[in-house]
Amino acid sequence: MSQFLLPEEIIDLARRVVEENRAIGRKIALAESCTGGLVAAALTEIAGSSAVLDRSFVTYSNEAKKEMLGVAGDVIDAFGAVSIACVYAMAQGALQHSEADVAVAISGIAGPEGGSEQKPVGTVVFARAVRYAEEREAESKVFEASDRSEVRRQATLCALELLLP
Repeated sequence: MSQFLLPEEIIDLARRVVEENRAIGRKIALAESCTGGLVAAALTEIAGSSAVLDRSFVTYSNEAKKEMLGVAGDVIDAFGAVSIACVYAMAQGALQHSEADVAVAISGIAGPEGGSEQKPVGTVVFARAVRYAEEREAESKVFEASDRSEVRRQATLCALELLLP
């Protein structure tokens, strides 16, 4: 029986994120929507994570994205909360409102409702922003999942991978 709250595959990847970022002295910030803090929870399961995790923003509502991260209402109105434009703005906002060197943002449609033809249930968008760099990374994925928890599990794993140096 595991001594951890989360599945072993998530904990193993979170351990790598903490160890590898600690080794290079890099701090992390998160901006989570559909994962509701799962990425931060995974990182904080690892002893010593305080050396790496600066802070996490759980911005589930559009208002929270605007108020806490400075995402422009125009971006959400034009592209939606589940868009590359929105998560990129979320990642930039997480950097601006933290001491982190790198930020990852996640927004998606975990279901079972909320999907559309253009953005079906399982659509999750990710962005990574690095302080003082022009580096921009963003992607959209559609996870084939049987339920909401599975979409969130897969999104958590993907976000953790983006945090590896």
